[in-house]
Amino acid sequence: MSLVTTKEMLNDARDRHYAVGAFNVENMEMVQAVLAAAERLRAPVIMQTTPSAIKYAGADYFYGNVFAAAKDACVPVALHLDHGSDYSLAVQAVRAGYTSIMIDGSKMPLESNIQITRKVTELCSSIGIPVEAELGKVGGKEDDLEAGPGEAYTDPGEAEYFVEQTGISSLAVAIGTAHGFYQGEPQLDLQRLSDIKRRVSVPLVLHGASGVPAEAVAESIRRGICKVNYATELRAAYTGAVRETLENQPELIDPKIFGKAGRERVTEQVMEKMKVCGCAGKA
Repeated sequence: MSLVTTKEMLNDARDRHYAVGAFNVENMEMVQAVLAAAERLRAPVIMQTTPSAIKYAGADYFYGNVFAAAKDACVPVALHLDHGSDYSLAVQAVRAGYTSIMIDGSKMPLESNIQITRKVTELCSSIGIPVEAELGKVGGKEDDLEAGPGEAYTDPGEAEYFVEQTGISSLAVAIGTAHGFYQGEPQLDLQRLSDIKRRVSVPLVLHGASGVPAEAVAESIRRGICKVNYATELRAAYTGAVRETLENQPELIDPKIFGKAGRERVTEQVMEKMKVCGCAGKA
């Protein structure tokens, strides 16, 4: 199966009241792990990369890895640019073959965010690629992305206006989640999410879900979330497995052996998150 876009995935998730898991991949083993989980559970899946990952290896390399995984897959697979930082990176990802683009202008004033988002949407809509954008600021730090405590949550009225003005396919909302690990249990503003859902028709996206209790994620999905992003917990799972393998076998020099350990641990983690999202059996 060739790579697909996220549009039909997320529309189906919205209509059938589940969420598609979106997993940040950092290397070949993580790509393999995410696909293995999706195929075992018969779940649609989104693999995604941040600007810093692309800076590290290049969009073409990540596309090559994900395309190789998807071409013989029995489930739908999309490749998404996560937190695209500017128009030129969106163009780079589109040219490489990405099938979904996020442009993140959330640190800008509202009208500036609308302007850059509309520009990317016009580019992508002409070739059938859906665009995700963010309104409000998800806190925490992931790669080069950082927002401080107390940053603005998404305003429901602004969300309605933003979607109308930009023509985006999906909207990432700020309701109390954060990138990276949490200090204490996050408190999500679920009423705000419900208010946004009443005013916005496009699928909604939850960023910073690593570390959010499963019941809170499930309730967010019941209130309208259609895509849930995971990154930090996958990194921790992969690194932990590699570290344990090397500690137990200090003489080991074959990367395939500790890479396999990391791959297996990430597969377990992704399967767990897919079950929380309710996407198992939906492919």
